[in-house]
Amino acid sequence: MTDNATGQDQDVLNSLKARILSDVLPDVPFDGWTRTVMMKSADRLGIDRGEVQLAFPCGPVDLVSYFLADGDRRMTEALGEVDLDALKIREKVTLAVRTRLEVDTEHREAVRRAGTYLAMPTSGTRAPQVIYHTVDAIWRAIGDTSTDYNFYTKRATLSIVYGSTLTIWLGDDSDDLAETWAFLDRRIAGVMQFEKVKAQVTKIAGKLPDPLGLLARLRYRTSRS
Repeated sequence: MTDNATGQDQDVLNSLKARILSDVLPDVPFDGWTRTVMMKSADRLGIDRGEVQLAFPCGPVDLVSYFLADGDRRMTEALGEVDLDALKIREKVTLAVRTRLEVDTEHREAVRRAGTYLAMPTSGTRAPQVIYHTVDAIWRAIGDTSTDYNFYTKRATLSIVYGSTLTIWLGDDSDDLAETWAFLDRRIAGVMQFEKVKAQVTKIAGKLPDPLGLLARLRYRTSRS
């Protein structure tokens, strides 16, 4: 099979996934992310049920993952329309998290149902995988290029911020989701304060004598005394 043929097959598969997702979303708030919902979608779309299995081999858990990954994609597209270079890092992160939630404003119940589904033991390790995918997409969308230890600490920290903000967002009935955005601002401010303190400690530590070198010198002097 040629690369061109492979690419065409992938395009067809991606199109199929998008059609199925679009069709099931109205049912999910009432019936959840289930195989039955997926099969009903196949019947409505006039496609063979085997094609649904081909698109989502692991069933609902694959469909849920695809739904959340699609939200990450839509967030990235939305942020691509913003002049991020004009913003400070705190503003970039806040905007990205807010945008990620806003792209699913019309599907809050589907997101809630997704969280419930992924919390089930049958979902295995998919929950941390999709959270990682989202926070990684956020950092990449705002231009993060780190490859060192900061790569992991940034994503670990943001996963906590995003996860807690998502929880508030799902239950927020305030006007214009004001409670969610206020909570997000506080969480980001707390993280930035921590990063500021950490940077100061690192700077001070850098000026201190190397503890291993100091111990070696003390040992050497002791041996000569």
